[in-house]
Amino acid sequence: MGWLKSLYHWTLQQAEKPRALGVLFAMSFAESSFFPIPPDTLLAPIVLARRAWWWLAATICTIGSVLGGIFGYLIGTFAFDAVGRPLLALLGQEDSISAFEQTFNAFSWQIVFLAGFTPIPYKVFTIASGAFDVALGIFIVASVISRGGRFFLVAGIVALLGPVAKPLIEKYFGWFTLAAGLIVVAGVFAYTALH
Repeated sequence: MGWLKSLYHWTLQQAEKPRALGVLFAMSFAESSFFPIPPDTLLAPIVLARRAWWWLAATICTIGSVLGGIFGYLIGTFAFDAVGRPLLALLGQEDSISAFEQTFNAFSWQIVFLAGFTPIPYKVFTIASGAFDVALGIFIVASVISRGGRFFLVAGIVALLGPVAKPLIEKYFGWFTLAAGLIVVAGVFAYTALH
């Protein structure tokens, strides 16, 4: 996996360049459908370099991720066997697709929503959403809220805490965002049950 480490270092170097926001958009798009490195790794250094741009970087990251998620969804819908399954196999995620099938049938939008917050590769969920016929509108809304929540959380923490935030995010962010996602889903269930 030496190529993955090299790709990671290349990604970090992009934060210092003038085209950093463009690379962030492209990386966010690609990560939602086929790229192995999450955009948080570029988002955090960009915000550290220009703290006043935290909201802009988070917005660009969210838009890129949601559009990339739609691309992944289309792969799952129209080319799962030809493209989606081989792609997931290449990324070492093929076995996870069958494990998600029953869960998708019971909890479609909730799973997509939680996937947007968790460290589990989002591309698995975007491709699976298309393959298992999650309604596109629900998929988009769940993606906007969860991915936006994740990226604005990362950018906001980094802007607020500065260099101290990076090691905290790397160590605890997966658990924190999963807990935040579960709280939001529980809130939606409670609201639905009361109305």
